[in-house]
Amino acid sequence: MSIAVSLPANDKTEWWCKMLRDLMPDWDIYPINQVPDPDAVTYSVVWRPATGAMTPFRNLKAIVSLGAGIDHVLADKELPQDVPIIRTVGTDLTQRMKEYIALHVLRHHRELPQIQANQVAHLWDQIIVPPAPERRVGIMGLGNLGAAAAQLLAQIGFDVVGWSRSPKTIEGVTTYSGDEAFGAFLEGTEILVCLLPLTESTLGILNADTFNRLRRGACIINAARGSHMVDSDLIDALGSGQISGATLDVFHVEPLPKDHPFWDHPRITVTPHVASMIDAPTGSKIVAKNIRAFEDAGTVADLADAKRGY
Repeated sequence: MSIAVSLPANDKTEWWCKMLRDLMPDWDIYPINQVPDPDAVTYSVVWRPATGAMTPFRNLKAIVSLGAGIDHVLADKELPQDVPIIRTVGTDLTQRMKEYIALHVLRHHRELPQIQANQVAHLWDQIIVPPAPERRVGIMGLGNLGAAAAQLLAQIGFDVVGWSRSPKTIEGVTTYSGDEAFGAFLEGTEILVCLLPLTESTLGILNADTFNRLRRGACIINAARGSHMVDSDLIDALGSGQISGATLDVFHVEPLPKDHPFWDHPRITVTPHVASMIDAPTGSKIVAKNIRAFEDAGTVADLADAKRGY
């Protein structure tokens, strides 16, 4: 029994292989381009696999996504059909995302970007902001990560609303669901956080129409996928003042090209896809546990729905 591992960076692939070998000594674990016998591979552990990378593996039982999303796996047009996809989620990833969202919601809430700009200009301006209960924060996507972030923000004291495809109940959070409730969710929102899965229906959802439904001067935080954002619409909304600032962790092309206007925009904070970055020492334990569980039962709690997209 073999496991093939593939990440965009070779050094990270080797790191994951080493961690998994320590945890699964009874398995043969190889970088995907060094597999000696493709027919022996029963699991593939991947992040952004190359097109056709899994075609040689005719006996795959499951594909393991090194993250909560599976869009990077489904992007492979030669992906073997009907092979289950297992998501990698856990308390470590949830904690990291909660930290990131709380940090940047508070940055925007307390006008820290403007305070930092004032420091550069040697300007003493005591900016007064409302207390958290008077600031509405909207969370788009109420899966594991979105629900946890929403709960934390509610505990801090924010007026938190959430929106998802299907109805959800979260203590301390007013929830909306379905397309018909999207407008009501956006109305009055001052800080909008995107944690949606990337599907056909959410592609480009951060667009001019969405921005214009928010309270004027709202802020955007995108820690989901770059393809949720219409880049030109954000630039225009920042120029008009409809959006006053944005924190972006994900982009259409990663690494973000050096000539992209986001880098130098005074009202955009760029972070290099680190909001909830999984590491090999922690993530390999989750992967090993899921593979063993799948071997025993033929399913796991974190099995994704490829047709739904998450």
